[in-house]
Amino acid sequence: MNMLKQRETLLACSIIVLVCLVGLRSPVFVSAASLSNLLTDSTLLTMLALTQMLVIVTRGVDLSVASNLALSGMMAALLASRHPALPLVTVVLAATAIGLVLGLVNGWLIGYLELPPIVVTLGTMSVYRGLVFVLSGGAWVSSHQMPQDFIAFPLTRFLGITHLVWIAAVAVLAAWFIARHSRFGRDLYAVGNAPSCARYVGIPMARRLLWTYGLSGAMAGLCGFLWVARYAVAYTEIAYGFEFTVIAACVIGGISIAGGTGSVTGAVLGALFLAVIGNALPVVQVSPFWQSALTGLVILAAVLINARDAKHAGRQILPLHLLQRGAA
Repeated sequence: MNMLKQRETLLACSIIVLVCLVGLRSPVFVSAASLSNLLTDSTLLTMLALTQMLVIVTRGVDLSVASNLALSGMMAALLASRHPALPLVTVVLAATAIGLVLGLVNGWLIGYLELPPIVVTLGTMSVYRGLVFVLSGGAWVSSHQMPQDFIAFPLTRFLGITHLVWIAAVAVLAAWFIARHSRFGRDLYAVGNAPSCARYVGIPMARRLLWTYGLSGAMAGLCGFLWVARYAVAYTEIAYGFEFTVIAACVIGGISIAGGTGSVTGAVLGALFLAVIGNALPVVQVSPFWQSALTGLVILAAVLINARDAKHAGRQILPLHLLQRGAA
């Protein structure tokens, strides 16, 4: 019964109910091709939500993730268009490395200089977005300028499944291992739950934060390549405002903005929930003007549920404390 009360279980049931309701209104929505497209559409959001979850668990936030994606993607597109003979793996590694460096800049400022994450990433968000304009000169990189293997890679199928879905699956497994079975992941939860205690027991907080933001940046770099390759275009407004969608997926998945609480399953389900809403609203012919408003209402509802759960968690401590005193 406790499993039925868990946030992840309720969210998974909500996704299934939502898909079924939209399917009753428009049967094409639940066709195999439509669900396959839905899964593919959710991959980039899922991958970014995974590393954003690790950041939020430490009581931080990475607002620069979409700008990092745009800059890495633009540089990958420029590299591929100007040097078409380069192996694709070199371009992928270059985009990921660029994202990693940008993320490490955030991590160094937050971890070693102890600057507030929201201020640092708000600043670098503008810097990275501005660099996209500087490097591209405001011009687009179109599909006819990119090598064919560059464009084809994300949607090429292996065993009937697109590369995008395979990469997202590997990212989910890696995030699950880091969060649940590595000392690095356990330290992140400790830092988010009680920073002063984490410092007292010797957790290298600055180093942990450095690499947490580095992971977020590397994932943004990889997603930057996948984004421009999938849509076969790179422009200055790539993923504009997408950072808020990524954070929203984490909040809907039950990751606490206060830090210390969150799961990989929650991040994945939060991203899937937003992807279902994003694909379902046009199918049921909801006005585009209402789509962002409805998405915002869902996010507000998730925040209210998170706040209620936090209050319930607080109530459980006092009786336990009193019982221990009584026993002493």
